[in-house]
Amino acid sequence: MVAQGALPDTGDAGEEPTASTPRSRFRLPGRSALPSAAAAVGSGLAQLLALPPYGLWWLGPIGVALLGWALYGVRPRRAAWLGLLSGAVLMVPLLRWQDVFGADVWLAIAAAETVYFVPMAMGLSLLYRFRWWPLWTAAVWILQEAVRARFPLGGFPWGKLAFAQPDTPLGGYAAWGSSALASFAVALTGTLLLAAVLKAAPAPRSGRALGAAAGLLAGAVAVTAVGAAAPRIGAPATDHTATVAMIQGDVPNAGEMDILGERMQVLRNHTEAVHELAAEVRAGEAERPDLVVLPENASDIDAYTDPEAAELITAAARDIGAPLLFGITRYSEDGSRREIRSVVWDPETGPGEHYTKRFLVPFGEYVPYRDFFTRFVSRLEQVGSDAVPGTEPGALELNGTTVGAAICFDVAFDAPVRESVQAGGEIIVVPTNNANYNFTGQSDQQLAITRLRAIEHGRPAVVASTSGVSAFVDERGEVVYRSPEAERDWHVAELPAKTGFTPATRLGPVPEALLCAAALGALGAALVSARRARRAG
Repeated sequence: MVAQGALPDTGDAGEEPTASTPRSRFRLPGRSALPSAAAAVGSGLAQLLALPPYGLWWLGPIGVALLGWALYGVRPRRAAWLGLLSGAVLMVPLLRWQDVFGADVWLAIAAAETVYFVPMAMGLSLLYRFRWWPLWTAAVWILQEAVRARFPLGGFPWGKLAFAQPDTPLGGYAAWGSSALASFAVALTGTLLLAAVLKAAPAPRSGRALGAAAGLLAGAVAVTAVGAAAPRIGAPATDHTATVAMIQGDVPNAGEMDILGERMQVLRNHTEAVHELAAEVRAGEAERPDLVVLPENASDIDAYTDPEAAELITAAARDIGAPLLFGITRYSEDGSRREIRSVVWDPETGPGEHYTKRFLVPFGEYVPYRDFFTRFVSRLEQVGSDAVPGTEPGALELNGTTVGAAICFDVAFDAPVRESVQAGGEIIVVPTNNANYNFTGQSDQQLAITRLRAIEHGRPAVVASTSGVSAFVDERGEVVYRSPEAERDWHVAELPAKTGFTPATRLGPVPEALLCAAALGALGAALVSARRARRAG
C-alpha cells in the first residue's frame, strides 16, 4: 500500500500529498468546521432516510460519500467529533422505538451505538492519503459494523448499510457475501462517488481530471450493475412447493409495554385465528395449508405444563389438520429462567421439535448484571425471569417441508438464518413479537432485514408477528403479501421450498473476515505512516 492522495495538492501544481506531506496541505480549499459539520449531519440523515420506514435506498451511498467529504483532509481529533455527530443523527431517531422501555433506555442504546462511529471516523481520516483509498475506507465501514454486531452483550447490528438495500441492485451482493458484502458494495459506491467529485472539483477544466472522474463514476455504476445480477448466479433450485399459512392473532393494548399481561387473551386470539382459517378452508375460500406459522410469544403461557393452553393449541391444530409452528415460552421449574421457543405442534402427538431463540434483547428479555443495574433502574425488575439463549440451528420439519427458523432479533445477525439453512432449511420463517413497537417503524426495519436474508440464501421467507407486520417475501426479497398492523390477520400462499446453497450460505463469515482484515491492514499502514510523518516533522 503506497501513500498517495486522490487530489492535486493545494500547493505546487500536480504535486500529490504523501505520508510526509504536512497535514495542513492535505485539505480541501476553503474548508472550515461548519461545512464539515453540515456534511456529517447530512451523512447521518441520508443513512436514516435510506432505511425503513422511509426506504430511500439510493441515499445509502450518498451518506457514505458525505461523511467521507466531511473527513477528507481533517485531523483525527476533528474526525472524532464529526463521526460522533453523524452517528448521533442516524442512531437517535432510528432507535426511537426503544423508548417503550423509557427515554433513558432509548437514549442510552442510541449513545452506545453512536460511539462506534468515532473510531471509524478517526481511521477514515487517516486513509485518504493512500492509493486505492475508496477500497480501504469502504472496508473500514464493514469493520465498524462487524464489531458493533458483536460487542457488547452480543452486539446490536441495527442500522447496517445493507439493511437499507432489500431487493435493490446493491442488496444483491448479499447472495455472495451476506450483509457484509452488501454493506461493502454500498460503501464502495459512495466512496467512488466521492473520489469522482474530488478528482474533478479542483481542476474542472482539466481533461485528465475529468477523465479520471468519469472512470470513477463508471466504477460506481459497474458496482451497482454487478449487484443486480448477483442473486441469479448460483441460485438454489426448487425442491417442491409447500402451502404455508401465516397467523397474526393481534394483542390487546398493542404498542404498550404491558401487552404480555393479557397472556391468555393473546393465546386465545391466535388459536381463534387458526379456527377462522380452518372454517375458510372448509368453505372453499382458502387452500388447506401444509403447515402453519404462528408468532413468537403466541403463547407466553408454558403450554408444556399448562393443560388449558395445551388443549387450545391442540384443538387448533386438529381443526386445521396441519402441524403448527407455535411460539411458546418454556419456563424452568422455579420460574427463574425461560426459553423463547418455536415448537412444532402436531395435531395428534402435540409438541415435538423446537427452536430456541439464540440472540436475546438485553434489558428486554434478560437483564445482564441484574443485581447491579436494578439498583439504578428499578423498572428493570419488571423483567421477572431471564431468558436463556438457544445454541442449535432452527431446521424444523413440518409435514414434509423443513423450515429454517430465526426468532425476531435473531434475524438481525448473520449466523442464525445461515446455520438454519445450512442444516436443511428450505423456507425461512421468522416468528416475531413486535407488539410493543407497532406504528414506530421498527417492524418495517425488521422486515427489511428479513428481505435481505431471503436474497442472501435464495429462499422465500415468512414473517409471523403477533400484531404486525407479518409478511410473505419471495427469494428475490420482494414482499408478496403484507399484513396491516394491530389487526387480526391470516394469509395462505404457495411457496417454493428451495434446495442448494447460495455462495453466501456456503462462504459464511469468510467475506466479512476478509474485508475486516483488509481494513485492519490499511489502518495499520496508516498509523505507521502517520508516525513516520510526525518523526519527519
